Order: sequence, then structure tokens, then C-alpha cells
Amino acid sequence: MKEHSKKHKLPHPAPLNALEHARPGGISTFMRLPHINDPEELDIALVGIPYDGGTTYRAGARFGPRQVRDQSVLIRPWNPVLRINPFANYRIADFGDFPVNPLSIEDTFRRVEEQMQPLMAADTRCAAVGGDHSLSLPLLRATGKKYGPLAVIQFDAHNDLWDEYFGCKLSHGTPFRRAIEEGLIRERSFLQVGLRGQVYGEDDFDFCAEAQGKHDHRGGVSRGRDQCVSRTTAGISRQACLYNSGY
Repeated sequence: MKEHSKKHKLPHPAPLNALEHARPGGISTFMRLPHINDPEELDIALVGIPYDGGTTYRAGARFGPRQVRDQSVLIRPWNPVLRINPFANYRIADFGDFPVNPLSIEDTFRRVEEQMQPLMAADTRCAAVGGDHSLSLPLLRATGKKYGPLAVIQFDAHNDLWDEYFGCKLSHGTPFRRAIEEGLIRERSFLQVGLRGQVYGEDDFDFCAEAQGKHDHRGGVSRGRDQCVSRTTAGISRQACLYNSGY
């Protein structure tokens, strides 16, 4: 992404200053940033996707964007470790929520892909807040249309590589299985970090074993932090990449 390469009509967006506007006040937005829904005005768009129709047990992730907006009022702009203020370096704003269909996962996926197109056309990066993990698939589809097969870093307790659930191919447990089948993920550029917990049986890893030559599905289980980071940066740092952490 070329920084500041667009012609902008609006001032540089910035979070409300908490020393001037107390945090309990104001309209709720991501990180107290302005609401701007014009991709041409932004380098990075923070997008909410309030959908959890892909969950198989606990609903409620549809309220994620709203809750993240409320909690993000505590974020301050300066990172003392990285020594950077990302809001000063990039034009970042709350883009609003993508419209979803709470009664149809297929239609919701179509809507997400469609709403992503203006962002992709404007070379605007998207940071999406869900929502359940099934939304990873339409985001990968939309991004892949512009960049081709992607590098993916997934922070998760589960690998989300199941084939189906009650005969349904789309759920929060299947997005990366579908993504691999659709050729959306670049070979040897899929790192899963933090996998843990129980599974249904030993055969749950059969798909991982079949794809092991093309993807690294167990980096977070079998390797330490330093080796994981080293493998990540060496293998995919120069590629179009999607970072995913989900429910």
C-alpha cells in the first residue's frame, strides 16, 4: 500500500483526545475515531460484521463490533514499545458495519464479498471485527480476488478445518477447509498459532496430514514462540497476508 497516495477531501482522521473529551462521552466508534465510509479517504478501514449464524453452540458474537467499539475507548494512540502512533502514520477510521442477513449464511457471505469490493478497488486495507469465524471465508474470497492466493496467520484454539457440521459445509468450524479447497491460501503460507484442546477423534487431523506438505497447520502446537515467529516472518513476510483471530 502506498502511504498517502490518494487525494483527500477530509482532514486527517484521529481519535478523540481523552484529555479534552472524557471517555464516557461521545458516539461509540472503534477507538473513538471518526465514522468515514468513503474508501478513498482511508488507508485502513475498521469494519464491523455483526453476524454469528455460523456458530454451533454459543450465539452472541453478532454483538462483537458493538462491544469492541465500547471497550476500545481505553486505547491511547502512542505505543511506547514500537514507538509509533499508527493514527498519525495512516488514515484510519470507523467504516461502519457491513449489512448482513441474520437468517442466511450464504446471503451474508455474498453481502460481505460485495461490500469488500470498494475497499479493494481503493487499495484500502480492511480490519474486520466479527462476528463468528465463518466470516473468514468471504473475507478471504474478496481479498483473493484482488491479490490472488494469500498468506494467512490464524490465532485460534481450533484449526477450523472440519468438513461439515450436521451436513452443512459453512460454519465457524469450516472456513479454512473451504479456503484451501478453493485455492485461496498460498502453498506453505498458512500458519496456525495456539491450537489446543480436545477434538472428536484422531481422524480430525486427517485433512491436516493430507495438506501438511503444502501448509503448516500445527505451528502453534509443536513449536515454541520464537521458532513460530521466525518461520512466519521468513515464509510469508513479503506476501499479501490476512491475519485472523476469531471465535
